[in-house]
Amino acid sequence: MFLRSAALLTVLSLVSIVSVARAYDFGEPATPQEIEIWNIDVSPNGTGLPEGSGTAEHGKLVFVANCQACHGVNGQGGIGGRLVGGRGTLATAHPVKTVGSYWPYAATVFDYIHRAMPYPKPGSLSNDDYYAVTAYILNLNGIWPSNEKLDRTNLPKIKMPNRNGFIVFPEWRNWPNVNAWRGWPNN
Repeated sequence: MFLRSAALLTVLSLVSIVSVARAYDFGEPATPQEIEIWNIDVSPNGTGLPEGSGTAEHGKLVFVANCQACHGVNGQGGIGGRLVGGRGTLATAHPVKTVGSYWPYAATVFDYIHRAMPYPKPGSLSNDDYYAVTAYILNLNGIWPSNEKLDRTNLPKIKMPNRNGFIVFPEWRNWPNVNAWRGWPNN
């Protein structure tokens, strides 16, 4: 009985290994057009920002319709995280991590909102609406004026309050591809 069980276990193990080894044949390679649809990441220096623009005034309307249910009135928090306030709390016993207190780059705020929001339909807004809601959240934090258009040119130029709050470790500077990141803002 033991030999039968051992033989069966061996056969099942080999079948599973062969199945995994052949998994690379599953599906078909993505076309450049299919890749482009998902190639929406934005770096801290703004590389990858799409065309479009929006104001905080318009962003408030977008926020109320798409974000307020989770993030609360004026981004004060709800079932989703708080987006506003918290400046000066990061070094305290009770840090409040928000867009205004924690995020080092405005372009990555846009990137996160653009890729992940609104829940549960990320990517469902227009680029103009994403710029507008980003402008609104930055405005709530006292970082961006309510009537000025936010776009791919001026967004990366915004100096966030915690821009210098992150430390680049020396070993990262020696990373083999560090020259690819030299365009990132340093200040």
